[in-house]
Amino acid sequence: MGTTPLGSWNDGPTKRAIIEFVTAAARDGSPGFVPPQDRVAVFDNDGTLWVEKPAPVQMTFVLEKLAARLEADPSLAREQPYRAIADRDESYFRALNEQDPDAVASMVEAIGAAWEGTTLAQYEAEAVRYLDSWRHERFGVPYSGLVYQPMLELFDYLRTHGWRLFVCSGGGRDFMRVICEDTWGLPRENVIGSAPEFAYRDGVLVRRATPHGPVAVGPGKPEDVLARTGRLPAFAAGNDDVDVELLRSARFALLIVHDDDVREYAYTDCAERAHATAERYGWTTVSVKNDWNTIFKERLTQKKRSAPHQ
Repeated sequence: MGTTPLGSWNDGPTKRAIIEFVTAAARDGSPGFVPPQDRVAVFDNDGTLWVEKPAPVQMTFVLEKLAARLEADPSLAREQPYRAIADRDESYFRALNEQDPDAVASMVEAIGAAWEGTTLAQYEAEAVRYLDSWRHERFGVPYSGLVYQPMLELFDYLRTHGWRLFVCSGGGRDFMRVICEDTWGLPRENVIGSAPEFAYRDGVLVRRATPHGPVAVGPGKPEDVLARTGRLPAFAAGNDDVDVELLRSARFALLIVHDDDVREYAYTDCAERAHATAERYGWTTVSVKNDWNTIFKERLTQKKRSAPHQ
């Protein structure tokens, strides 16, 4: 990264806005000063820290698990999301992508039931096996090759100015914790996401089907952040409609706009409300095409992960 902060960011109003906010936040006595204890920065994951198209990295992991359950018990096809899997019903998955409440509720319930009774170590072992073999269908790279280098640089820049970083995603918290330390350089406890309750049984903790708190989409994001940190973010970054409430809760909001169909993808689906809200409130927007001179870079050598947590 060299001595220049945000080296993968092109000079322009977006980069200047970030630097001006962060430097002012660290300067005691300035109007933009943020006390050290309040320097909490929260980032969405899919589409904000790594590629989410044509589907989020975790999606196939979940669908393969549900398909295996359906094969073992065909009667599950009477209910969603199993009916959509059996019928290859794209309308259901569009509704899920758009965060339709009924679709989300049915998927959360199915995920809870699919891993109910498993230990954290068992769940993580499944996730590790999946991630070790997974490759992106267009780019042919593992998940580590899909991380946005400019956002890793932003992480570094914020850290040097005393910010504590968190990831809050509608994706599975425990899935993200498998990769967070090696990929983002974040400790596991700084990952917030949709998660189950755990129950202590016969000396071990096992997953329950019941969700732990609100699902981390829409209003659930700032609710989960407040529950975890005791604060709302002073800096937040996201990319689509389910991030609007998180971004509105922050002093500085950064919206990633996907408009580069050559180096990545160009799309606005499920982000229309976010774009309109950004214009209304004057959020800082990032054009992937114009603001990033580099998108992907293997900054971190993918290391062999430690044994799954007990």
